[in-house]
Amino acid sequence: MKLLITGGTVFVSRFITKYFKTKHDVYVLNRGTRAQEDGITLIKADRHMLKDSLKNYHFDAIIDVCAYTKQDIDDLLDSINDVKDYIFISSSAVYPSTNTLPFTEEQITGYNTIWKEYGLNKIAAEKVLLKRVSHAYIIRPPYLYGPMQNIYREPFVFECALQNRKFYIPNDGTMKLQFFHVEDLCRIIEIILDKHPDNHIFNVGNKELIDINKFVEICYEVTGKKLETVHIYNYDNQRDYFCFYDYEYVLDISKQKQILLQTKDLNQGLQESFEWYIHHQNDVVRKNYIEFIDKKLT
Repeated sequence: MKLLITGGTVFVSRFITKYFKTKHDVYVLNRGTRAQEDGITLIKADRHMLKDSLKNYHFDAIIDVCAYTKQDIDDLLDSINDVKDYIFISSSAVYPSTNTLPFTEEQITGYNTIWKEYGLNKIAAEKVLLKRVSHAYIIRPPYLYGPMQNIYREPFVFECALQNRKFYIPNDGTMKLQFFHVEDLCRIIEIILDKHPDNHIFNVGNKELIDINKFVEICYEVTGKKLETVHIYNYDNQRDYFCFYDYEYVLDISKQKQILLQTKDLNQGLQESFEWYIHHQNDVVRKNYIEFIDKKLT
């Protein structure tokens, strides 16, 4: 198949590009400002100024990783010929935090007090896509992780471990997190392209939740470092020093399990993430958590 992948240069879009380039004829759409994967065709353009950049191409499928707004979807659709399949990587941020847990695909979408405009924009993007491409597929992941992770989540914990630092944990550390490995994301995309399931909106994620304590423990374990924790109580904003919001939710993944029977073990997935990180530390977009800890919490 001829696949068009939006982005293709960092984390999710780059991993998807690398995964599919040995299986299909992969084209990536980006501005050409970063290093590209070998073995792909670059279409160098801004998706908001495509003009005739895509008019001479026909794609069997679009895997849209980099759409965040209604305009992102409209601009791309306005510039392409008909496409058989369109898969949009949306987000679990589309669910209001007031919904009953676990969040199901049938629940309403709406304003989330944590994700705010990001979630609303993803909702608008979903709606316009389904209006214009009724057979499109929408994937709503929780926290994505794995190799090529440039967001300062598990890399933050790895960095603390490698510096032999104590790790500062919000409250008692029992807040639950739900993850999904980026390779599992590729696998479900592959299944959708092959099987065309009747359902067109999928929550995805590991069925097992994990609390902060266990997540940090595994991250230190894969680095081979000893973990010593400090629990921080009665502090308003844990994002000043920690890599996840104070927000616990769970996605119902019943529909995912009908087509993707197994997901990657979190220990193995974090090991893979660490093995990539150790050779690509400069590719991570850091936040000033460590500086804040040293100035305010020690």
